[in-house]
Amino acid sequence: MNLSNINDTLMDTDDKSIHEVDSKAEAVKFYRILWVSTLSIAIVGLVLTPVAICAVSSLVKKDNVAPIFVINLLVSDIIQLCAMILWLTEDVIDIGEIARVFGLVASVGFMVCIALERYLLIVWPLWYRTRRTVKMCLLLCAVVWTLPLFYFIFGIFIILYSNMFFNITGVLLLLPLPLLVFFLVGTFRALSASISVHAEEKRRIVGLLVLVLLIYTLLFLPRIISYLLHYRDYRLHVVAAILLELNPVADLFLYIFLRKGAVNQVWFCLCCCRKNRTNRQSSSGLNDVDAVTSL
Repeated sequence: MNLSNINDTLMDTDDKSIHEVDSKAEAVKFYRILWVSTLSIAIVGLVLTPVAICAVSSLVKKDNVAPIFVINLLVSDIIQLCAMILWLTEDVIDIGEIARVFGLVASVGFMVCIALERYLLIVWPLWYRTRRTVKMCLLLCAVVWTLPLFYFIFGIFIILYSNMFFNITGVLLLLPLPLLVFFLVGTFRALSASISVHAEEKRRIVGLLVLVLLIYTLLFLPRIISYLLHYRDYRLHVVAAILLELNPVADLFLYIFLRKGAVNQVWFCLCCCRKNRTNRQSSSGLNDVDAVTSL
């Protein structure tokens, strides 16, 4: 998409955020930032996501099916990243928007699957162990992929930028919020009362669920609100769009909470950085005291 056409193209977006712009130059500046950020995130994501898929694939085992959901989540991220490239191309912007919504619906579905798997593992361990098979996991993944496929067909037969399309999208993407909160709270309570789970394992499980919820609330929720409220401020539209585009990059951090020992390494690095900063501050304070004493 040419930068000169960004303002005209996005004036017809879902939330009708630019009906009347007092300063057209400022609006074009904001959308130029959106255009550059979209291209940058797409390039970085398309380079790193396949690497992350290969790394997560090595973690798949018979008794550990959580990486399968993460792999499918990363595949949905690739669809979103490719849709960003299509969105930048003026001739196929409509196809790019539908493909991105398809990837978003699949992404949210697999986020719920990841949270559900961790919840069942801790809260219902005996029931879950008898059903934790790769075959069942792949079957669930097939179901999740089917839902956005129907939605993709639905999007083709209605006007893409109509309020109806984005109202339904907002409601559909908002439904997983109570589920994610419920899975996190239930898992945290069960882990607090458990003495058989190691401390590292507890940090990995809780960290994974917290990260999934943070990605949803910080990156998805602003855009969902824009779908439902159709606010007119183009600056809010741009901020919500950029936050949503960061979702594929944020999903890469899920690998940390799947690999054993990775959480401890990150925690150790953070503690070392904090300790070094404290030592530097202490040394600086002692030097100041020595300087005053010498006077």
